[in-house]
Amino acid sequence: MTRLFQDKNFLAFSLYLPTLDREVECEYVDLPEPVQVPGCTPIRIEDLPDQVRNRKIDEYKWVLFHFNRTPLATGIFLNSWEDFELASLKAIREHPFYKQIATPPVHPVGPLIKEDEPLTELGAKCVAWLDKQPLDSVLFVSLGSGGTLTNAQLTELAWGLELSQQRFILVARKPTDGSASGSFFNMDGDRVNDPKAYLPEGFIERTKGVGLVMPSWAPQVAVLRHASTGAFLSHCGWNSTLESITYGVPMIAWPLYAEQRMNAAMLVEEVGVAVKPMMGEGKGVVEREEIERMVRMVMEGEGGKAIRGRAKELEHSASQGLNFGGSSYESLFRVVKEWTTSDQI
Repeated sequence: MTRLFQDKNFLAFSLYLPTLDREVECEYVDLPEPVQVPGCTPIRIEDLPDQVRNRKIDEYKWVLFHFNRTPLATGIFLNSWEDFELASLKAIREHPFYKQIATPPVHPVGPLIKEDEPLTELGAKCVAWLDKQPLDSVLFVSLGSGGTLTNAQLTELAWGLELSQQRFILVARKPTDGSASGSFFNMDGDRVNDPKAYLPEGFIERTKGVGLVMPSWAPQVAVLRHASTGAFLSHCGWNSTLESITYGVPMIAWPLYAEQRMNAAMLVEEVGVAVKPMMGEGKGVVEREEIERMVRMVMEGEGGKAIRGRAKELEHSASQGLNFGGSSYESLFRVVKEWTTSDQI
């Protein structure tokens, strides 16, 4: 049995979770200190994945059951590459804890992304709009296929974009004050999505020419690889993260649910390809002034230059890893060689 994991940080946490479950009696969200995953950067309590924030629910028990079975695998494929998340990969391979639990061999074979997608009529208009914009000038704002914001937060985001006076593409989805992943269960509603009904009054008209509002969906791969795209405000899902880095696009991290908070922390603090806005104390939302500041900084400030440079470095290493003789190429080649010479086949 071979298992597939998206990233190394989450793999390290999954390997450690059964031990954490045995050693800790209280809810993890009640711990006074961050969770120290062996050999890795500690995970802040607020960044723990949604699946482990309540140990009494069936989802946690199901996750724990499968994480307990990970050491039974003959190998683990990772949709990542050697130069990305170096510390966690080194820990999994060398730290005594992972040797003690007999961690299977780990094979980074990524980044594996969707390299192309058919363009709808609306998608083609989006790309045509990008064609008219200057190099690295557009902020792409998209929170994944299921991500939604509250009414208050979407209003602040729209005002922040407008105040920044930067070019943008906003994938607009009807807000909800319920679950941040609510759109996964409301796909029919997207078919009648009218952004004018919930964006600030006059927003679309005032930003016409500077901004483009796309209802529900945009051709993400085509946007990220376009020369006019300068940054990506993202929910930090792993597929979106890999697509952004593969095309050398820095990020504004806006995690919503699941393991996205862990991904965001790693991208900001360890990898250096993202920045994260601060939520107003006691406000419950990221305010428009902070969004304006963050967008300006990423698109035209020194901080933006730094993370853009790092993103370009990783774009190159990601490409090299997949090429003949690269780390991911060789990793997969070794697995194939083992399988084809095994007596069990």
